[in-house]
Amino acid sequence: MIERALATDVPFAWVAADTVYGVGDIEMILRGANKGYVLGVKSDHGFHSWGKPERVSGTATSIAKGLPAKAWKRLSAGEGTKGARLYDWSYLELADLEAGGAAALDAVWTRGLLIRRTIGDGEMAFFSTWCPAGTPAQTLVNVEGRRWAIEDSFETAKNELGLDHNESRSWHGWHRHVSLVMLAFAMTARIRHEANKTPPKSQRIPKAILER
Repeated sequence: MIERALATDVPFAWVAADTVYGVGDIEMILRGANKGYVLGVKSDHGFHSWGKPERVSGTATSIAKGLPAKAWKRLSAGEGTKGARLYDWSYLELADLEAGGAAALDAVWTRGLLIRRTIGDGEMAFFSTWCPAGTPAQTLVNVEGRRWAIEDSFETAKNELGLDHNESRSWHGWHRHVSLVMLAFAMTARIRHEANKTPPKSQRIPKAILER
């Protein structure tokens, strides 16, 4: 899907994903195309730094457990149904590298590790990152947080409009079904947005007009 998007010049700057297998292949494709990413990885995924003042090496879990308290920041991953979705985050820059592609001469990008920790139970999730040098942690958190809104939209489309109610026996059949459902979803979302707007304040009729 990423390769098709790149081949047809679909405009995008970031790719976000939950824990996936074969993340290395996806990373290489995106690095070569100068696209940033926040990709979920398993807890035993290995990370190693070079060219940085503090050496980092080990699995995602072991690295996270060795972090001092000052390495964590409480940041919002976006608005949810109950307000800001707050987690504790830690971002480690592992290496600065020259970006690939002729359009990125002399550009420096950073490979890193982003860690999300749930405030309540301390459960952690880990993400391999690639971004232009100097990108703040909040930007990476925002990218990762976009997945929640997208997944919530897919769940709504499944429940309300039958996004997954197709036999998927052919690419054309599947593609047409999904396209029509997503179009209907976009229309209903727009209608709901307009319906929920605060109505304008009613204007009082001037007394002189009433007297007439």
